[in-house]
Amino acid sequence: MTASTIMPEARSASAALRRNFWRGVWRVMKRKPSRMVGVVIMAGFAFMGIFGPMLYPERLPRDTSALYAAPSWAHPFGTDFEGTDVLALVVTGARYVLLTGLVTAVITVVLGAGIGLFAGFRRGRWDSVLMRITDMKLTIPGLPLLLVLSTIWKFTSAIEMGLVLGLLGWGGVARAVRSQTLSLRERGFVEAARGLGLSTPHIIGRELLPSMAPYIAMNMLIAVTGAVYAQVGLFFLGVLPFEANNWGVMLNLAVFGGGALTTTAALPYLLAPLLAILLLTLGIVLVVDAMDEIFNPRLREE
Repeated sequence: MTASTIMPEARSASAALRRNFWRGVWRVMKRKPSRMVGVVIMAGFAFMGIFGPMLYPERLPRDTSALYAAPSWAHPFGTDFEGTDVLALVVTGARYVLLTGLVTAVITVVLGAGIGLFAGFRRGRWDSVLMRITDMKLTIPGLPLLLVLSTIWKFTSAIEMGLVLGLLGWGGVARAVRSQTLSLRERGFVEAARGLGLSTPHIIGRELLPSMAPYIAMNMLIAVTGAVYAQVGLFFLGVLPFEANNWGVMLNLAVFGGGALTTTAALPYLLAPLLAILLLTLGIVLVVDAMDEIFNPRLREE
């Protein structure tokens, strides 16, 4: 059989595998309609983060005659203490929150997965050194460090915030990926690759990483949730200056400025960002549930 006949067969086999994979994905999604809801929710937040600020002027209009106005058709979640539409604040503040979560997740997964894969595969001295660094990282308390950094760093940029949260959050992923790698490195396909004399980067990138991809992807989504909670909590507590419009600032101003816990006037101003955080978390949980079944053959068969 010539190479010219082998290549089309290989391409057709690869195309068939892709078709079967996407059919399996569709079956998993149809099995529980709630998973489709999760995809729709995440797509909606992605749209909000990318295009939301374009729907409003740079300086949101204010109506000083309608301070803390009740929800209405014109203002579905009412207005804030300056007469600004609360829904507009939620939409325009989503970009900072979501971009921070995305940057945090990328840094957390790239550092954690890279260190965990390399340490678990090489073992020996490299494993000992990298895991000691990881253990030292895990002992660093995140909140006190952020409190110190906030005195010299304003975190006006979502990328800056994501960078710091990512550098503080990769330790757990590194430990978890290393444990998975220690199990996979004894499998037959890895032994065969080593027997063929393939390089370490090739084995890690072409053999181990694809097997770990579903697990890493789920950790990435979970990291987004953690980053959202972390940054919103810091702004809510007033640790960081209010130089960026986001949901944490709204919560702080609603509770400590508007007295939302003691009066109903500012309650919609408090509930709007809380509802956004709840929906985002729900969407991520539903998508992670679907991914778990998609990439777990045992669950697909049940």
